[in-house]
Order: sequence, then C-alpha cells, then structure tokens
Amino acid sequence: MRAGVSRATVSRVVNGSTTVAPEIRETVLRAVQELGYVPNQAARSLVTQRTNSMALVFPEAAARVFSDDELFPGLVLGVSQELEAADQQLVLMMASSVASHSRIERYTTAGHVDGVMLASMHGADPMPMVLQRREIPVVVNGRAMGSSTVPYVDVDSRAGAAEAVRHLIDAGRTRIGTIAGPQDMVAGIDRLAGYRSVMRASHRRSLVALGEFTRESGLVAMRQLLADEPDVDAVFVASDLMALGALRALAEAGRRVPDDVAVVGFDDFELARYADPPLTTVRQPIIELGRTLASQLLRLVAGEQIEPAVVLPTSLVVRGSG
Repeated sequence: MRAGVSRATVSRVVNGSTTVAPEIRETVLRAVQELGYVPNQAARSLVTQRTNSMALVFPEAAARVFSDDELFPGLVLGVSQELEAADQQLVLMMASSVASHSRIERYTTAGHVDGVMLASMHGADPMPMVLQRREIPVVVNGRAMGSSTVPYVDVDSRAGAAEAVRHLIDAGRTRIGTIAGPQDMVAGIDRLAGYRSVMRASHRRSLVALGEFTRESGLVAMRQLLADEPDVDAVFVASDLMALGALRALAEAGRRVPDDVAVVGFDDFELARYADPPLTTVRQPIIELGRTLASQLLRLVAGEQIEPAVVLPTSLVVRGSG
C-alpha cells in the first residue's frame, strides 16, 4: 500500500478519526492526494447506514414555494448553509396533496435521507409524527397544532405581534385593526393572539379581517376592514406580503399612510424597505431560523438529545408606514 499502513488505518484517517498518530495521518493524506482518491459514497453508506442527505419538506404547492414570498428562499438558504458546513446534501421536496405526502413518506422511510425538516405546515399535519414513529429523525419549523413530541424551531410570533400593537398604541392610534394570517397555521394563530392580548389589556375592541399570507388576500382584507370600520387609524398585518396588499387598498381608498392609517407588517422581507412608504415591520430572523432548523436535525441524527423547542426572538423595525 502506498502509505505503508493497513487499510483499516487508511479508513480511519479518511473518515476523520482522531486516534491515528499525526505523522501517520500526514503520510496517509499525502498518499490520498497523490493518488487522487475519492471515497465511494455508495459503498460508505452501506457500512455507515448514512446517506449524508437531509430532506427539507414544504407541505405547499411549488407555485407558492417559488413565489415572491421570501420566507421559503430564506429558509432554504439558512438550511443549505448549515448543511454545507457539515458536508451534507440538501434534498428539497414539496407535498401539497395526500398523494405527495404518501410519496414523501415512502421516500424518507426507504432510507434515502438521514433526517427530515418540515416547514410551513397547515393544520394538524400527521407527517411529523408518522416519520417519528418510524424512527426517522425529524425537526419541524413552527410549533405543532395539537399535541406532538416532535422537536421544533420557531420565532416568537406572539411577542412580535404584541410589540407591534403596543408601538401603534404608543403612537396614539386608537382604532387598531389587524389582518390576521390563516388560522390553520401556527404563525397565523400566534400573531392574532398577540394582537388580541394587547388590545384586551388596553381595553380596546379587536377589529379582525383574515388573510392567507398573500398580497391579494391583504388587499381584500384591508378593503373589508375599511368597509366594516371606516374610522380605523392603524392596522397590524401578520405578513409583509399582506401589508403590501393593504397599502394598495389604502391608496385606492384615498387614505394616507401613515397620516390617516398607520401600517405595521411582519417578516422584514427585503421588499418592505422599498414599499411606499417604507414598511414598519416585525423582523423575524429567517436565515438563522433555517440554520437552527438544520443544526438541530444534524444533532438529532448524530444521536444527541436536543431541546424539544427552540424559539428565536423577533424585533420591531420602525420605518415610514407607522
């Protein structure tokens, strides 16, 4: 053998073992470089039972994932950065139907990936618990609806919403409405709960319209708020995309922002800075969220005991809209 050592020693060096003497390790690595050796991943996976691949699953239609919603690419970027640093491969999957859920369950339980991350879940999606029962490491983005033992990573949506509403109250606004997100998603539920808690504590009546985290739904919901409550002077909107729709509806109605109606969004997407006026919003650390999601899964796959929940803080970014 080129390095003058056993195959077992070479294997330990190539696989990163620290039990090999430094001078032997250096000799083996020099021989590996001279020979242009590349490990056979297929053969390695047969021995280690690892694929070095992790799945990120969005239970959404592809059209939604690849829309102008910056949440999805931000999560993918954060996840991919963390996996790349760990020399792991990202497998991106969409599951928008019962058939696609079954396909993904078959794929993951067949051993094609070492672990699964799920994001943007609707309702009490059974997939995380199904995968966990089949002993597949799984971590979820967002607290699960109902009871679940699957670990998750989230942002403090309730606290972020509450901070936004308190900001509007401190600015002297009295008739504060909200455009809430879908109530089959934890983010929508928690942001509405944060709004209602502050309104209740300040002895104000809640003024609620529902949206779907899209521009169009924000436009429609803002029109509804104006029709139901013509004297509304502020609105907390549970996503930046919906806030852009709300700004358009207010402009159509001849309401000046922030003079007549203040608007605060949630996300701090890049487009918030270029709104007219620039959007005051609650920043959630989307890339960090993705990195933490991947980090937790990597630890779980490695056999570590991980925290059942990691919740990242939000912060208010004040701009021109309110």
